[in-house]
Amino acid sequence: MVQEMNPDTAPADEAEEMTQEAPAEEEAGTQEPGTQDAPGPDTAKDEEKAPEDGAQSEKKGFFKKKEKKDKKDEQIADLTDKLKRQLAEFENFRNRTEREKAQMYSVGAREVIEKILPVVDNFERGLKSIPEEEQGGPVASGMEMIYKQLMAVLTDLGVTPIDAVGQEFDPEFHNAVMHVEDGELGENVIAEEFQKGYKYKDAVLRHSMVKVAN
Repeated sequence: MVQEMNPDTAPADEAEEMTQEAPAEEEAGTQEPGTQDAPGPDTAKDEEKAPEDGAQSEKKGFFKKKEKKDKKDEQIADLTDKLKRQLAEFENFRNRTEREKAQMYSVGAREVIEKILPVVDNFERGLKSIPEEEQGGPVASGMEMIYKQLMAVLTDLGVTPIDAVGQEFDPEFHNAVMHVEDGELGENVIAEEFQKGYKYKDAVLRHSMVKVAN
């Protein structure tokens, strides 16, 4: 048996049900935006990890570039050091070569001058042996001119005679072959020179052979 619905009571029940559902919908619509969009804990962790991963990648890229730059700098420093060493070696070689050339020239000049000195001695003996009446003659004048020219050349080369007579005896320049007592002279004073000594620049070519007094 079907129960008949009262037309007067049916609309009232539907209206009551609608009024009960409306607050629920309003509550859902009035939810706070902050609570609705708030990320969960997993999302926050992902966002925190993302900057760290980016920083690490930037650091890795920075160190890679730095390593490449360091290699280039090392190569440049190595090549610069090699170049400096080669320049220093070349400078030392040039200085050593110049010194060796100067020494070779000095040794060669000494050998030549030492061979010329006996010729100078003979010129001096020849000039002393010329008689007084012939000293103004052409032969004596020619010998004297040649002797002066020879001495001028030796002086230009750096050869100078060693002072002896009247000087104090110095074993670095003089070679004493005789000794004499002379009251007119002081102690260790050279009284006579038998053979003239010469210096080449600062070095002694030949010591003077002398006679020392007192």
